[in-house]
Amino acid sequence: MAVFDVVVVGAGPNGLMLACELSLAGVRPVVLECLPEPRRENRANGLVGQVVRMLDRRGLYQPLAGTSGPPQPLPGFFFGAMPMDLRTLDDNPFYLLPVPQTQIERVLAERAAELGVEVRRGHELTGLTQDADSVTAAVAGPSGRYEINSRYVIGADGAHSTTRKLAGIGFPGAATEDLVLRIAEVAVPDEFVDPATGGLNVPGYGYIAPMYHRTERGVFVYGRTPPRPDMVATFEWTDDSFDNEVPVTLEEVHDSICRVMGADLPLRPPDTPGPHRLDRSIGVNTRLADRYRDGRVLLVGDAAHVHFVIGGPGLNLGLQDAVNLGWKLAAVVRGWAPPGLLDTYATERRPVGERVSMQSQAQLALVAPGTEVTALRELFMELMQDKQTVAHIANMMAGADICYEMRASDPHPLVGRWAPDLVLEIDRGPVPLAEVTTTARPLVLDLTDNASLATAADGWRDRVDVVTARTKDTSATGLLLRPDCYVAWATDVPRPDHRDLESLRAALATWFGRSSAAACSA
Repeated sequence: MAVFDVVVVGAGPNGLMLACELSLAGVRPVVLECLPEPRRENRANGLVGQVVRMLDRRGLYQPLAGTSGPPQPLPGFFFGAMPMDLRTLDDNPFYLLPVPQTQIERVLAERAAELGVEVRRGHELTGLTQDADSVTAAVAGPSGRYEINSRYVIGADGAHSTTRKLAGIGFPGAATEDLVLRIAEVAVPDEFVDPATGGLNVPGYGYIAPMYHRTERGVFVYGRTPPRPDMVATFEWTDDSFDNEVPVTLEEVHDSICRVMGADLPLRPPDTPGPHRLDRSIGVNTRLADRYRDGRVLLVGDAAHVHFVIGGPGLNLGLQDAVNLGWKLAAVVRGWAPPGLLDTYATERRPVGERVSMQSQAQLALVAPGTEVTALRELFMELMQDKQTVAHIANMMAGADICYEMRASDPHPLVGRWAPDLVLEIDRGPVPLAEVTTTARPLVLDLTDNASLATAADGWRDRVDVVTARTKDTSATGLLLRPDCYVAWATDVPRPDHRDLESLRAALATWFGRSSAAACSA
């Protein structure tokens, strides 16, 4: 029987990201994947929201984007197929990384291999048993059946999660059967594409901006990101024009576009090597696991929540689940976690899943057909002329409005929130905050006049990094960052006194356990 600290079920982006986080924290995971080799077809077309910045803080943005600079916010996006102008926002939270899921999985698999993570492809979870001290996974592999004993098992195996079912975790929610979604990678003739905007000029209809476009007959989606194929999609309600037992064809997608637009848009197969995406799905599932943990079994990503695809929130939500869980689980395995730390995974992340379900259902309602929906959209578009409304919706969609409860008696405004992007002046010169968070370790950022916070953190140096710096980007003089880059403690005092230092030590103990000195004297 093989022994590992953690078994991760599923080698998609969420499972691979979690394995990387665990390995960075000194924990030995093994990843089980039922598919014998990585998927060649794309299931997602990029990353949007706060997760883009999170990947930058792990040193993963540049390998994914193929650029050397940091991520830049988008000038605009869509809510319910209605355009949002983000250029006027004081702090634009919307970031986009338009890379196919196959590339995301490849880069994460390469990082996992660099960290020594073992990924077993063609190995399927078939059973789970657990007791107070461990959990045993029964596995069917290419050479036969075997068992793995570990401290924890994590289900990152998607919406139909075997892990969730074996653990007996419920997956309640709502389902509709009246919507048909078609997605295809295609080639659209160049003469239809506006070279300045990337939108389409469709004879008999007019100009269509990139991304989402609603009509009274459905929704049309278009995107062009060379050298990848063009992407088109449609949403249609009460569509009985096909036999679901017959695979979707490019002709079927073309006919759906014609119905939605009331005009013809010629399509042809892409010129690039395949396979190319060509999918049809019926209905919409919005489901949330009734709990994210059952003893030593936990869920991340689509195993814990599913929702409509509009706005692309899936990987933003799932990858941040993985980053939130990774350091907490590692702390438990390595023995320094304070009481109740692992429970905060569900108390922090499940409400985020609820919020994403809410806003995706709201967007679905806003793109449905009907004159009453059209009237509601007109009202919404008036409201979205207000800068505060746009900021509220953009922060919600990006996941930038999250504020975790940090159990601080007198919280600083930054506490519980995502650490702001800072340029730090250190001995070797200016560096971005992202450069000092790639270790996935807790971080004391000492910005005081006398470097007093660094000394206060001495008892946690075995698990907490300390950086002494200067910056013009915040009024804070000291920050304690969790590995997921949320602020656990902050101060504005230039020269902290005894009470400030004790407050920092209390926050360190709350999130990262007793100091090594206290543990040795106990």
